[in-house]
Amino acid sequence: MNRLPAALESHLSADVTTHCFCWVIRRADGIIHGFTDHDQVLMIDGVACEPQTGLTASEATSALGLAVDSAEVEGALSSLSITEKDVEAGAFDNASVETFLVNWTAPDQRILLRRSRIGTVTRSGSHFVAELKSSAVDLDKVKGRRITRLCGAQLGDARCGYRGGAQKGTIVRVISDRALVVSGLHAHDVNWFCNGLLTWQSGRSTVVIGHQQSAEGIRLDLRDGPVPDMQTGDAFSLLPGCDKSFATCKVKFANAANFRGFPHLPGNDAAYNYADGTGNFDGGALVS
Repeated sequence: MNRLPAALESHLSADVTTHCFCWVIRRADGIIHGFTDHDQVLMIDGVACEPQTGLTASEATSALGLAVDSAEVEGALSSLSITEKDVEAGAFDNASVETFLVNWTAPDQRILLRRSRIGTVTRSGSHFVAELKSSAVDLDKVKGRRITRLCGAQLGDARCGYRGGAQKGTIVRVISDRALVVSGLHAHDVNWFCNGLLTWQSGRSTVVIGHQQSAEGIRLDLRDGPVPDMQTGDAFSLLPGCDKSFATCKVKFANAANFRGFPHLPGNDAAYNYADGTGNFDGGALVS
């Protein structure tokens, strides 16, 4: 529970108040942004909060317990410090956001209402909405191994053991913000790169949802877009696609010995087969 400073509490209990909200955004790359819904610059912990940026916040809820508190902050790309390129490049992903209630006539009278992290960022034209999540979201992260039929490793990591590596490619032609023709890749079959992870030289990654051979090279369809500044000649690396099933690990990668799932674990389908009498329960393997 936040305890109001005495001066701020006295001010808020008066008949007329002069308070506003300020947001301090601290990105993972060390860049700090400050914004306020007041009409003048306010200094918060040495950060200049820009006025009239079009930034507004939804109602925020807080509750006892381990539930994840959430809110949203939205606005226009009107500030010179927030560019469309940075938003699309994911520069604000997982950035921390500090929300302050401030008496704008005396900025020292303020209180930190909440500290959140930016989750999903969506945009339409010059308008964006950023989802804010409390620190309780860390409690939802999976720790350790889970007993599932699918593999729990990432393709190519130490637990997976696949040594095929990523292939290097170059853009030949940009079809749209989610489709491009590339060269330099060798596909072993028609579905080789489906679900594969494509990583640009900037470090940003996306998933390939489809590919097909063309006269110019290989066409790749991307799950996420638009990709900022995607141009002919840009280089990238691409891992083959893996759906984490035992069949794919065995047939596509010949890596069944390193499979990190539990493919022989009976599921609900096995229980239903037992009920209707169509299943074969002779003690043999359920997955070959």
